[in-house]
This record gives sequence, structure tokens and C-alpha cells, in this order.
Amino acid sequence: MANTTIKQKNETLEVLIAAFANILSWFVSKFFPSLLPKLLPSSPEEEPFNNHLLDPNNISKHSTKCISIGRPGGLEQLRLVTLREGIATIGYNVRHVGPPPYAPPNAEIPSDCLLVRTKAFSVNYADCCIRWGLYDSAKEFVGWPIVPGFDVAGVVERVSNSSADDDDDGLQVKFNVGDRVFGCTLFGAYSDRVIVPKIQMRKIPKSLSFAEAASFPAVSLTALYALHLAGYFPTSSETGGGRSKFQNKAILIHSAAGGVGSFLVQMSKILGLAPIVGVVGSTKKVSEAKSLGCDIVIDKSTEDLWSAAKKASCSGYSTIMDANGISTLKQSYDHLAPSGRLIVFGFHSNLPMGNAMLSPLEWIRMAKKVVSMPKFDAMDLTVSNKAVLGFNLSFFADERNVLSDMFDQVLQWIENDEIRCPRIVEMDMHNVADAHTLIQSGKSIGKIILNTNAS
Repeated sequence: MANTTIKQKNETLEVLIAAFANILSWFVSKFFPSLLPKLLPSSPEEEPFNNHLLDPNNISKHSTKCISIGRPGGLEQLRLVTLREGIATIGYNVRHVGPPPYAPPNAEIPSDCLLVRTKAFSVNYADCCIRWGLYDSAKEFVGWPIVPGFDVAGVVERVSNSSADDDDDGLQVKFNVGDRVFGCTLFGAYSDRVIVPKIQMRKIPKSLSFAEAASFPAVSLTALYALHLAGYFPTSSETGGGRSKFQNKAILIHSAAGGVGSFLVQMSKILGLAPIVGVVGSTKKVSEAKSLGCDIVIDKSTEDLWSAAKKASCSGYSTIMDANGISTLKQSYDHLAPSGRLIVFGFHSNLPMGNAMLSPLEWIRMAKKVVSMPKFDAMDLTVSNKAVLGFNLSFFADERNVLSDMFDQVLQWIENDEIRCPRIVEMDMHNVADAHTLIQSGKSIGKIILNTNAS
């Protein structure tokens, strides 16, 4: 009980610190913009001043470029820096190399890891939350500074020199220098050189470019794990998963044209769910959702969401996938069929959309939304035969075998042309602020990919 109280106090303090830092950024940007550079902390791993970023001829081929965030704040915190020669970024589950976000100079590559020369990485909405100081796993396992990002695609630059047996948890794939690879890192992806556990990487199918490969890992694994919680994966028969004998197989997917949503639609089709009802927030996203495999698309900008959802499946839904938060959670639960499952993996509507800086007013709005979040009564869950399940894969460092198996399934579907790359928007790494602005706007479709232009 005492430990719980201490943890709650620490979490409250962290939120207050994040609020103060964001409001300070907002105040300075609004009234004293020339002072914004004073709010950009640096770290000893960086080259002094990073002036040589202006001249590519002065950058060693062994120097890593990355996006570093020194403290909570606005877009000004997204600093493109060059690290001292021989330093790469790492995720929090590579602590046997060093503490994140940076490996020691010229670190020895462990037998269970690879050094990847990253060609492309993706941008997720979680990265904005990291920058604001509102992403729990980033605060708990990394702190500040942090190099955000989960998805990487690139070329194996170095493998271990160790003669010890690879600690690869039975991974069948063997990697060599020069292999094209893609996968996930638990932070550290906004970089052109990162050390990643082998078990989190796979070889890129020949049909995919680096940018296309970088669009897959985090969102596809999130989608498949969500369907696992829903009871439809792994499959136990040719017609569906463990719940395949239930009469109702209707699924409603919020943000069906987004990163996770695009894979939820495709995988639901493979796993035999029907009807697949996708929800989008604008008319321009309707055609994308249909092309992914939605049987019915609800455009909530032009029609009442819940009236249309009721019409699409009069008996309710076996599964509703919801990353919206307060704007839809209560109604999503109410529209479940008996034995239905509400799968929660985000709270986008609790957070500001379209704002680079979080003003004092935004923090007040967020606080009101947190207080107003729906609560689910255990007795009602029992009587209604409903379930509410939530998850965040960034906490799964100790469950990498589970995700490795799912990654193998995703790769098989890619190679069999059963799932396709979502629509992607490509930008250069130095346009990271534009990428964050786009994803915060809520207007993006599919995935945003940043190219490192690493040679």
C-alpha cells in the first residue's frame, strides 16, 4: 500500500513537471521566441554545438545523427544532433550495452544484438506524447534525454564478434553484415544508427522498400496483439480464432484508415470476422478504409457514428477496437454484444490535436477529460458478459518471445501478399517537426515515414 502511494505521488510529480515544462515552452514561444534556444538541453554524447551539421563533409561516416529530446516541450525540443564518433542509440532493453538512449563509444555488439544503419523510421502519435512528457514507459525506462521512435528499417552494419552462442531465443533467422532488415526498438529509432536485439528484427521481403518496411512493425504488432486479446488469434480452426464458434463476429474499428487501424482491418478479414465496420474522421479517408477491406465505412464527419454503428450490426459487436479515449469509450462499451470485448490501446481524444505547444488551457482541458473518463463496474461486466482489455506494447520488454511469434506471422502474411503496406507519406529526417505537426493534426492517412539518407 505504501509503495502504491509513493508511486502515485511520483507520477503526479512527473505530470506537474511535464506541465510546467510545456507551459514554459508555450510562454517563451509566444512572448519571447528568440529565447527558445535557451530551452534546449544538450548531452555530453553530442558533438559540441553541432555546427558541422551544416556541412556534410565534416561528418564522419561513423558519426550517428539522431533526434534528441532533452526535456518535455513543443516542437522546438526535436533537435537533430550528431553524436560523437562511435556512439549509436539504443532502446531500454539493451541495458547490457549501456543505459539508454546512447551506447558507449564503439561499444561491443552483444551476441544477441545487431548494429543497424537505419535508412527509414516511422512516426507514431506516441512520439508526440513522449515529447510532451506524457508517455509512461518512456518516463519509467529512459527519462531525459530521449531518442523517440519504435520502427526501424535499414542495413546490418555490424554483428557480434563474440564466439559465444547467440542468445536469440530460438530465432531461426541468421543475420549478416549488409542484410536489409526491419523491426522494432523500444525507443531510439529516430536515428541513423541503432543497436537492436536480433529477436526484434527480420529480413525485409524483396517486394518492400525501406520506407514501406518501416511502416509495418509497431502498428502491425499492435493490431495483431489486439486481435489476440479479442480472442481471434492464434487461430484454432480454419474459420477463425478461439472465439470462432460465437454467432456474432462483427468488429468495429475506430480510426480504420490510420496506422493500427489499417492492419486491424486487413487482419480481421484474414481471420474471418464480419462485418468489418470501419470508422473514419473525414470523407477523404473513406476510400482508403474501403480499399483495406472494410465491409462498411462510417464517416463520422457526415453522419452520426452510433446510429450508423447500430444499423451496421443490430445485435452489437463481438469486438470494438478503440484508441480514442474519452470521446468514444463509453459508447463503444455500450455497443458490445453479450460476450463482446472492448480493446483499448490509446487515448487520442484525451490529448490535444493540431497544437504544437500545450498552453495552460490545454492542460486544464486534459485534466477535465481525465476526471471524466468512464469507469467500468465489475458487476456490470459480469452481468453483461462483456470485457474491457487494455495494453501498451512498449512495456513488453520481457515478453519478446510473444511478439517474436507474432512478427513471424506478420512476415508470412506480407510474403503471401495477404496484408499490404498502408499508404505512406515520406519526409526527410530533418523535417521531423513537420511530421509531428501532421500526425497531431489528425489529418494523416496511414503512416508517416522519415528517411535518414544514410549512406
